[in-house]
Amino acid sequence: MNLPIKLISTDFDGTIFAEFENPPIAPRFQELIAELQARGAKWVINTGRDMSGLMEALGRARIGIEPDFLVLVEREIHRHDGVRYVGLDDWNAECSRAHAEIFARVRLDLPRLTEWVNARFHAKVYEDPYSPFCLIAGNNGDADVIHNYLDEYACSIPNLTVVRNDVYARFSHVAFNKGTALAEVTRQLNLTAAEVFTAGDHLNDLPMLSQTYARWLASPSNAIELVKTVVRRENGHVSQLPHGHGVAEALEWALRGEVGA
Repeated sequence: MNLPIKLISTDFDGTIFAEFENPPIAPRFQELIAELQARGAKWVINTGRDMSGLMEALGRARIGIEPDFLVLVEREIHRHDGVRYVGLDDWNAECSRAHAEIFARVRLDLPRLTEWVNARFHAKVYEDPYSPFCLIAGNNGDADVIHNYLDEYACSIPNLTVVRNDVYARFSHVAFNKGTALAEVTRQLNLTAAEVFTAGDHLNDLPMLSQTYARWLASPSNAIELVKTVVRRENGHVSQLPHGHGVAEALEWALRGEVGA
């Protein structure tokens, strides 16, 4: 396979999926992925969504392409076996074990963390299957303040981190994120980071927007400024086009071999 890119890792919401566009995933992006898959490249959607949320959105998008891998809730890996998505047992089992261990420590502090948030902000604090502490802040300003508080707390618990996307946040294990999951998919395919392209738009994408995990880094025009800064610093491509249109442009840039352009 004579391709500079052999694995494409894209965030979903905001990066390739635009809820209110028609179609929500840009046709040119779909065409490029189909062409690359036909030539042997693999595509992974690397998202904070869970399986049901992602499948529902893909169904509404009515796309004609299918990811070869999924990274769900920024950490669980699933491979398409030709019929359905099957979890990567060893990785997912260790991921679950590590999170169960660290969350057992966090649970002791949940009452005071929740009380601190509720006393100061109008925000939703809840538990879901992936974290005992999840947050939806009322706005990004409030989310920034709460994020700083949670970061300070996380420093007191070894291996705990805060995953943030817009007004949403949750606790996670530092060893499992979009970057480390991408590295595992790369390893499973016997590839190297030099053969990987990745694109994202928000804070939870930063772990995979690194030359450690991919040679080709990109963000669409709607990405937050911190993401754009990181992508430029890593010699990536910041598109002037939004969402999937921008990612398609960046793929074309990468296929021309213009690192640092």
